Formats: sequence, structure tokens, C-alpha cells
Amino acid sequence: MAVLQLSPGISAVVQKRVTEADTALHFGSGALKTMFATPVLAALVIEAAVKAVDAELPEGLVTVGTGLEIRHTAPTPQGLTVTVQAVLEKVQDNRLFFRFRAYDEMGEIGHGTHQRAVVSLSGILAHAAARRERLEGEKKK
Repeated sequence: MAVLQLSPGISAVVQKRVTEADTALHFGSGALKTMFATPVLAALVIEAAVKAVDAELPEGLVTVGTGLEIRHTAPTPQGLTVTVQAVLEKVQDNRLFFRFRAYDEMGEIGHGTHQRAVVSLSGILAHAAARRERLEGEKKK
């Protein structure tokens, strides 16, 4: 694998206005019909981390998520805007360690860590295809 030229401190920010589709109602928590859902927060964290590093990778390499720890600490009602900043904290071999903070107009709503690994795009696609072929072989038995 190519030597990574990623430096700790690089970051990216993503924002999303909370719509009905982003509420807990659509993720199995019907009692919180108008509140921002934690799974959408997770998706924004991933988007921010990818935005921070993937464009800096050599051709043929991508990142994949390997871990996520979220503390969702305050409710955000529908209509407000959530902002997530992911900051690359450490690079260890092909592993990337991020920290993130999430805010709405009223203040912090969450924080945590996210880990990604740099992998070969062709390699991970081949691995996925091999898993599918193995499953299809099992079904034929």
C-alpha cells in the first residue's frame, strides 16, 4: 500500500437541516416523532470523516469505517440545523482515528470518536464478491 500523506489535524464539516426523514420516528423510536435521530448523527459523522481524508488518498485507495462511539447528549427538534466537525487525531499504519463534535443552533448535541481504515478499492470489492460467491455456493447445497 502507498505511504499515507495524511496529517493529524485535518478536518471537515458537514451540515444538515433536520427534516421529518431525519427524525427518530423513522428509526424505530415513535415516541420521539420530531427529534433528530442518532443513526442520522452517525451518518453525518461518517460523511465528515470521509470528506476530510478520502480526496487526499492516492488513486485506488478508499477508507472504510471500522468503529464508531457516539454520545448523543441533547435533543435537536425538526427544523434546526446539525453541524458535525470530524478531526483526524492520529494515523497509525492504515488506521485513521477521528474525534468529532456535533452542534445545533443551541449548542453541542454530541461528541465521540470514529475509526476508519485505508484499503484498496479493488481489494475490498474482490473480498465482497468472494463472500457473495461463497454464500451463493452455500445456498446451492
